[in-house]
Amino acid sequence: MDVHSAFLHGDLEEEVYMKLPPGFHSDDPTKVCRLRKSLYGLLQAPRCWFEKLATALRMFGFKQSYPDYSLFSFVQNGIVLHVLVYVDDYIVAGNNLAEIERFKAYMSKCFHMKDLGKLKYLLGIEVSRGPDGTFLSQRKYAHDIITEASLRGAKTFATPVEPNHKLASAKGLVLKRPEEYRRLVGRLIYLSITRPKLNYIVHILSQFMQTPLLPHWEAAIRVVRYLKGCPAQGILLRSDSADSLIAYCDSDWNACPLTRRSLSAYVVFLGSSPISWKTKKQHTVSNY
Repeated sequence: MDVHSAFLHGDLEEEVYMKLPPGFHSDDPTKVCRLRKSLYGLLQAPRCWFEKLATALRMFGFKQSYPDYSLFSFVQNGIVLHVLVYVDDYIVAGNNLAEIERFKAYMSKCFHMKDLGKLKYLLGIEVSRGPDGTFLSQRKYAHDIITEASLRGAKTFATPVEPNHKLASAKGLVLKRPEEYRRLVGRLIYLSITRPKLNYIVHILSQFMQTPLLPHWEAAIRVVRYLKGCPAQGILLRSDSADSLIAYCDSDWNACPLTRRSLSAYVVFLGSSPISWKTKKQHTVSNY
């Protein structure tokens, strides 16, 4: 669903004044307009719009998630609806089509809405459905990374990282344009949403954002050349997954040669579908 002119719906709580718009004339040059509603360009506009939307959702019966403020959930009499908001777009998911239609009709009365149909693409993530389940990928986003790095004609690698690499203790020339490295690694971080296989090397490369060296840049380029060989990989959320959560965790003692810290990692499955994973350095320092 998409909201037309979303920022114009917000109600201002502060006193905000603006000059007379073009076409309005006054004999008194000191006169100004006081805004009752938010406008595009105001710093308060995004906050006012989100509060207006959140109020409408709460009146329907939704509750806001504390871990993620953009997620709203409705649970009542066996009916479950979830709404995920991104600025003026939101996704609706639930277990009752009639209730979803009722909710869409309610929102259309509150705001000028546009129904975009079944979810196919959002924020670089492509969604495709089949008999086996829902497949999430970032194929177009991966192609954009390859094109930006000018590697469309480059040879591919079978793995995203060289075995037994020594990137933590690598030596070499400091990059003259570190912003290019930071942008590339930042895009790889977002790509890892649907590519868990990239998590390890992206975790390593992101530690050298401040002063990247030539070996770090070459390792990042290797990841892009790996992507060129498999740009459409992603995550399959199987339709036949069991309603059970399974979590695996592990730790690697003294994994970082620079900080002497160990690594902790976990991955969570809903049935046979991965839904959450993370790797993080421990706070304590390992000693010999």
